[in-house]
Amino acid sequence: MGIVNATPDSFSDGGQHLRHEAAIAHAQQLIAEGADIIDIGGESTRPGAQPVGAQEELNRVLPIIEGLRGVSVPLSIDTCKPEVMREAIAAGVQMVNDINALQGAAALDAVAASGCAVCLMHKQGNPQTMQQQPHYDDVVAEVSAFLRERLAAAEAAGIARERIAIDPGFGFGKTLAHNLDLLRHLDKLRELGVPIMAGLSRKSMLGAITGQDVDHRVAASVAAALIAVQHGASIVRVHDVRETVDALKIWNAVQ
Repeated sequence: MGIVNATPDSFSDGGQHLRHEAAIAHAQQLIAEGADIIDIGGESTRPGAQPVGAQEELNRVLPIIEGLRGVSVPLSIDTCKPEVMREAIAAGVQMVNDINALQGAAALDAVAASGCAVCLMHKQGNPQTMQQQPHYDDVVAEVSAFLRERLAAAEAAGIARERIAIDPGFGFGKTLAHNLDLLRHLDKLRELGVPIMAGLSRKSMLGAITGQDVDHRVAASVAAALIAVQHGASIVRVHDVRETVDALKIWNAVQ
């Protein structure tokens, strides 16, 4: 899954693709590099990020979705707002990537009324405060229990299990130790019986380990994506598509 952030303040590529033409060109480049899904976001969810209104988010993402109509891969909308979900689905996206795991009834309804896929993510707290003092007694068990509950809620709302993926939410209300524990035991989430998506690309946990700033985390990101796949991830959400695809080609050839 290639990342296209149409935001001024995303942690890695904020402002780079705010112009619709730049975002569309970037998405097309990611597809050429081997992305199987393009994830389009109009609101930053980095730690400390401030929310934006639904109309502003729609103004950022709808022209990109429309500009990518007819591309060879599915489009995903990275949003937690039901009104953005509905408009994006109507414009042609085939997946909703919700950091809030469809916890609002309107969000559940928006996806249930469509035929699109959905990714349900775990987070503790909200982007404004989530990294201040995250705490778990057993992070793997608690993340698994939350995702199990959200899976049940989605199915009860009429969303077939075959349409659902899950994301443990690396960096969303987790310390470095929590993130490493989740990555180490990612295969435990396979017990839930749906595909796992892992988003580790360029995140601060990689900087904490390597000492590299956000512009120099490509190698660490590729390594993390490869480990995630080895531990059961079906989808990796990345900025650096070409490098990740090449690493996975080598791994698949060996396998």
